[in-house]
Amino acid sequence: MTTAAKCGPQDMPPQGGYNPLVWERTKLKTFFTVPRTIAVFAISSIAGIIAYGASYKRIKREDIEMRSARFALLPMLMAERDRAFLKQCRINRDIERELMKDVPEWEVGTYFREPVYITKQGKFMEPHFFEFNAHGDYLEVMYRVLRRHFT
Repeated sequence: MTTAAKCGPQDMPPQGGYNPLVWERTKLKTFFTVPRTIAVFAISSIAGIIAYGASYKRIKREDIEMRSARFALLPMLMAERDRAFLKQCRINRDIERELMKDVPEWEVGTYFREPVYITKQGKFMEPHFFEFNAHGDYLEVMYRVLRRHFT
């Protein structure tokens, strides 16, 4: 058998040999020494305290302004809610009157001439939640129940 001709000279170690292998531990370069770490901590703490103090005054001022606005708007919002509630009670009563018009001797607000609520004359009794929403869409009523109890 014949062997293939070699293309060039064989790789040999460099003249004088390879460098010796480093077996001992090499120390890492340390940037964060103890004094530098303490200095960075102190500077960042001072900067944080200054920033907190500056923003605390602004946040407190905005909080007082929002509380004042809420107190100013609260009576109007409660009046609007009460107005919408009474309007819906009126609509419910009109729906009951229209629905039961063919039933003889039916009076609106009673159940076969028995009053639904036994109250003092002229005193308004707030209806139960489901009674108030009796003529509403089922999904909308359930959404209101979930929103009322879980938010």
